[in-house]
Amino acid sequence: MAFDEIDKKLLLYLQDDAKQTTKELSYKLNLSVTATYERVRKLENSGVISKYTALLNRRKIERDFMVLCHVKLTQHKKEYILQFEREVISLQEVTECYHVSGNYDYILKIYVKDMEDYRNFMLTKLTTLQHIASTQSSFMITEVKNTMTVTV
Repeated sequence: MAFDEIDKKLLLYLQDDAKQTTKELSYKLNLSVTATYERVRKLENSGVISKYTALLNRRKIERDFMVLCHVKLTQHKKEYILQFEREVISLQEVTECYHVSGNYDYILKIYVKDMEDYRNFMLTKLTTLQHIASTQSSFMITEVKNTMTVTV
């Protein structure tokens, strides 16, 4: 799909604050409310905008201890991979899971309350999954950049 400069600006504005009204967006884009509404609908209907969501302040909900956990499976059998992926999806603490190349097979992004909560998660949930050969955890010291914005 081709994007003109107005579409690009509109997508940046919506990624910054999706609660902006069409009227507010139209003012920023120097377009009519109707034209702005139609552009948003076109981007939604084409699947460019897949959904809207609320980002939570992790500190306010006591989930600001972030861990990147690298997971290596015992073997790369199709059934092991599919089973691991099915099981990891059900773990609420895991917010992101990526099948990756390199020394490990997966990288998990995990949010918990603190180190004790992470230890409990490892002992009662993650390490109970079958076919895990090893894990390596890295703990966030400082968040330097965290954005969901993708530039078109």
